[in-house]
Amino acid sequence: MTAPDSAPPHLTVLSTIAVKKAFTDGIIDAYTDRTGTPVNTVFEPTPVLLEKIEAGMRPDVVICTTKALNSAEHARFLDPTTITPLAQVGIGIAVSPTTPDPDISTVPAFIDTLLAARSVAYSRTGASGTYFAHLIDTLQIAEEVNSRATVINSGFTAETVMDHRADLAVQQLSELNCVPGAKIVGPIPEALQRSTAFAAALTTTAAHRSEARAFLRLLTTQQARQAYRDAGMEPL
Repeated sequence: MTAPDSAPPHLTVLSTIAVKKAFTDGIIDAYTDRTGTPVNTVFEPTPVLLEKIEAGMRPDVVICTTKALNSAEHARFLDPTTITPLAQVGIGIAVSPTTPDPDISTVPAFIDTLLAARSVAYSRTGASGTYFAHLIDTLQIAEEVNSRATVINSGFTAETVMDHRADLAVQQLSELNCVPGAKIVGPIPEALQRSTAFAAALTTTAAHRSEARAFLRLLTTQQARQAYRDAGMEPL
């Protein structure tokens, strides 16, 4: 009797939501088409991904902030020799498609727009939300903004302008791009901007190392770089 063909390995990837649009718009499908290897992907903010690994989850590949990958704290479960820079992205503002574009062209205009909004949405755990909370504190408007803010634990803040929970959504541009219909006004003023870089790495316990290395190689191809650009990111 002929033994049945064994099922192909499934690559497990824990990824920041910052690259979700680029990945779901073609990168993952391109990898599976080329290799025949399906990809199971979990998209969460970097702190949540690291919590999952600390709790015992063992993916093949992790994609998160470059800062987190380079942290000595996480060296025990990440292979530093495989760290692969991918892209960086800044923070932007989105509104509903029927809302006139607010003025965010200068720092004073940006502050006035935040203060005039019925509610500003940002994320509690994402890199952009952490920075925004610090920013409004530095600008000395935290109390007023937070008194009516829509703060989500994770996910896409632009969903809150689509269902009218908030007037303004603050998040990384690539994450704002993940919400169909949301209108991206643009990046926040350069003087207040904070870009975050993202990278990928294999874990020390990767069960499918050859497949994972092939995945990393795809993430730096011209096809992948264009996907990052289309999502609002700058390839590294």
